[in-house]
Amino acid sequence: MSTPRRAAVQAEVLRATEELLAEGASWADLGVERIATTAGISRTAFYFYFSDKRELLVRLTEEVTELLYVEADRWFSGEGDAETEVREALQQIADVYAEHAQLLRVIVEVSTYDEEVAAFWRSVIGRFVTATRMRIEAEQAAGKAPAFPAEPTAFSLAWMIERAMYQLNRQDPGFSRQEAVEALVRVWMRSVYGSA
Repeated sequence: MSTPRRAAVQAEVLRATEELLAEGASWADLGVERIATTAGISRTAFYFYFSDKRELLVRLTEEVTELLYVEADRWFSGEGDAETEVREALQQIADVYAEHAQLLRVIVEVSTYDEEVAAFWRSVIGRFVTATRMRIEAEQAAGKAPAFPAEPTAFSLAWMIERAMYQLNRQDPGFSRQEAVEALVRVWMRSVYGSA
């Protein structure tokens, strides 16, 4: 059962973890003791709220992915101009990725060697795949998008965004984040609507 005290402590632990990652701490070297101290609690208290670092990482990521989903929903649930909705959604997603760059880098990297985290991350992206497929099918039914297999297109688009955002936060590609967003808008519009 969640209480105000539990919620406050968990929020502090989550904040402290993201702060330490932003300061350059590596996930592998980031110990529970350091996280707890930064959050102002004891190691024992940490384990009262989180079973281990994996649960902490998943819970922290869940909060951020909810923010990402809210932004993506501009297009998923939109009824206005598709290109405007796609551009706004992708721009806001890019902004959330930039704000939480270290955390989202860690979840992707841990998912390459931890099967539980990998299953969690696939389910997160799977939610975006499903919503994308549903919007594509709705656009096709309305005659706004040509006929093509919606599921593989949705899968490809969702994972393209995940990978592009990860790489934008890992390297300097030699162009701006805004230029990357515009490129993604063009790919998305051509893929779904057959237009630039």
